[in-house]
Amino acid sequence: MKRKVSIFISILLLILMDQAVKGYVVKEIPLGGMRRFIPKVVSLTYLKNSGAAFSMLENQQWFFTIITLTAMGAAFVYLYRHIKGSLWLLLGLTLIISGGIGNFIDRVRQGFVVDMFHLDFMNFAIFNVADIYLTVGVGLLLIYILREESHGS
Repeated sequence: MKRKVSIFISILLLILMDQAVKGYVVKEIPLGGMRRFIPKVVSLTYLKNSGAAFSMLENQQWFFTIITLTAMGAAFVYLYRHIKGSLWLLLGLTLIISGGIGNFIDRVRQGFVVDMFHLDFMNFAIFNVADIYLTVGVGLLLIYILREESHGS
């Protein structure tokens, strides 16, 4: 029971952090504006993203709603069924759920996702905190799967 509560609290805190960063950017940086964050590494740039990763499928909110609700539902069910499982699995699912809900809140509330992190040292898409959660969460799930595969062989 303790594990369930701590995971639920972690998900809530991660979502709150994502929404707080997005709120700060919207309040402090004009749309399209940029502010140095870590010189020559990361800048904050306020963009509205009505698509998915790299702005694919712009303005397809119904599609994102169906995909997000399905993915989050599956992730919650899997998390619940494997609550006593591997730390890699639990961390991965916690991050994926937090990131999915963080971006879903933006889509439902505003019709777009707030993106802000611009890598100054390379040409890469501008992304947000929830995107970081999703990326790291998927990476942790891959580690979990590879570890399971190597132990199962």
